[in-house]
Order: sequence, then C-alpha cells, then structure tokens
Amino acid sequence: MKTITDEAEEMLPEYDFSKGVRGKHFKAYQENTNVIFLEDDVAKIFKSSEAVNHALRMLINIAHQEIQNA
Repeated sequence: MKTITDEAEEMLPEYDFSKGVRGKHFKAYQENTNVIFLEDDVAKIFKSSEAVNHALRMLINIAHQEIQNA
C-alpha cells in the first residue's frame, strides 16, 4: 500500500501547484453542478462557461434539425 510520502515522491518536478486554489470547485461540487475540465486546445478557443454553453446549444440545435430532416 502506498503512503502519502510515497505519492509525494512520485510528483514530477515540472508540476507547479504554487498558484493553485484549494477548494476552488468545492461549492459547485456541493451544489451538484457539473464541473468540466477542458483540454488546453479547447480552452484556448472557449474562454468562459457561457462560450462553451453557447457552442453546445448550437450543436444541439443542429443535431435536432438533422434528426427532424431525416
């Protein structure tokens, strides 16, 4: 069984959590809100939750139109 010390020793030197915020998503998690983490390339395009939601709603509308036209 691994101990906390063993896990700490596995951390790579390039990991930098010095700017991390403890509990950043805790409130949303407690409220049953979905917390989604975007890949870096997607996050470069979609800078906010609103932008992601807008794009997904457009995709949903397109999918519904395709289903209705089938």
